[in-house]
Amino acid sequence: MNSSTDHVVSAEPSDGGSVVYVYLLSFVAALGGLLFGYDTAVISGAIGFLSSLFELNEYWQGWTASSALVGCIVGAACAGWISDRLGRKTALLFSAVLFTASAIGSAIPRSLSELIVARIVGGVGVGVASMLSPLYIAETAPARIRGRLVTLNQFAIVFGMLVVYFVNAKVAAVGDEAWNIKLGWRWMFASETLPALLFFVLLFFVPESPRWLTKQGRREEALAILTRVGGRSSAAASMQEIQYAIAHEGGSIRQLLKPGLRMAMMIGIGLAVLQQITGINVVLYYAPEIFKSAGMTFTKAINDTVIIGAVNLLFTLIAFWLVDKLGRKILLLLASFGMGVSLFLLGLSFIIIPLGEYKLFSINLGFMNFDVTCMLFFVLAYVASFATAMGPVVWVVMSEIFPTRIRGRAMSIATVCLWISCYAVSQFFPQMLKMLGGFVFFVYALMCVAAFLFFLIFVPETKGKTLEEIEKRWLPMGRTD
Repeated sequence: MNSSTDHVVSAEPSDGGSVVYVYLLSFVAALGGLLFGYDTAVISGAIGFLSSLFELNEYWQGWTASSALVGCIVGAACAGWISDRLGRKTALLFSAVLFTASAIGSAIPRSLSELIVARIVGGVGVGVASMLSPLYIAETAPARIRGRLVTLNQFAIVFGMLVVYFVNAKVAAVGDEAWNIKLGWRWMFASETLPALLFFVLLFFVPESPRWLTKQGRREEALAILTRVGGRSSAAASMQEIQYAIAHEGGSIRQLLKPGLRMAMMIGIGLAVLQQITGINVVLYYAPEIFKSAGMTFTKAINDTVIIGAVNLLFTLIAFWLVDKLGRKILLLLASFGMGVSLFLLGLSFIIIPLGEYKLFSINLGFMNFDVTCMLFFVLAYVASFATAMGPVVWVVMSEIFPTRIRGRAMSIATVCLWISCYAVSQFFPQMLKMLGGFVFFVYALMCVAAFLFFLIFVPETKGKTLEEIEKRWLPMGRTD
């Protein structure tokens, strides 16, 4: 590592930088992540009522739950182009408008078709925010805490999920099932309006990404932001590295097909696809339906979903603490192993336990007996493993590994692949569960094995490196293996 890079990594904010300022910028950007989580998870509480209201079969239930993901694909595909030309901040403002429109539109539809259109609009916002919130944070944060700050975005995603699980449970408790079928689900969707408006307003108070400004030739603006973030000496060294990196990059997406960078693209796409096909949205979107299929009452199924959200949040906090200490790769390996074991045991419990008799074992500590609901336990173990790395660290690495000049478009390609995978899993899970029963979880467990091998063989460690150092890894003359 050269001397200037050493200074960037180790520089303290004592010469003019502000850690508080960095966290404030990351907090505002992470509101896009919160809305990502809120918008995608709100359907978990509403889908049962919508199925009753519109008499949905397994196919239409899957389409209603996953229709927003079609919008996510479109949003992710457009986000790179918009952000590379108009700026990261402008694209995030666009997503905030879409979130607001979707929240209102999803609350007042007169038909299933109108609801699906509104959900697709919100999905476009999710697709934009899912790519640009971590990217904006990565391009603004100092290298020494970049992993932690990008993980803040994942924390916001799962916090948004937890909040909406609480909102869904509170709304459902207002009336009986008939009231929820008629009105309850509308209030679930409408509740997203408040965080969407907050995100829109706060975005006017944050600057543009300094790396994007440098690419546009607005060096003084970029230097001022870097100085406020990391201090004068750190800003000077960072600016030098950014300008060098941009000067040696091509502006075409074809650059990603060149030797070295092809590997970066493959890793980005692999991370994106594996995050989804290992089954996380099966749990996040369909948890109440899974629990009800095991014989739980509707009320218990909804309440247990809140527990899932709480565990997701807790272990994302653990990832926030570990990602810049242990590193990206070891966390991914541990997570994929834990997820695979949990899914295998979940599938086994579906097969062993007759429907309606879901208590597999009890723990007797002498002074207290604990009845353990095995399916909930295995689901929680899976979610804990996912939250420790597969959720946050995938976004961290995806936001780090691409060159500055085309980072937006390259990450857009990876994110499109992520949402296509997410759509496929969400659309077909109800049919797979009906056809395969508990065996469907063995399929996802095998995907976790594939993820473990992929991380072991292909994913590099990026902890503590500047974005420009990571970029040099892929260049033939600058490899750091």
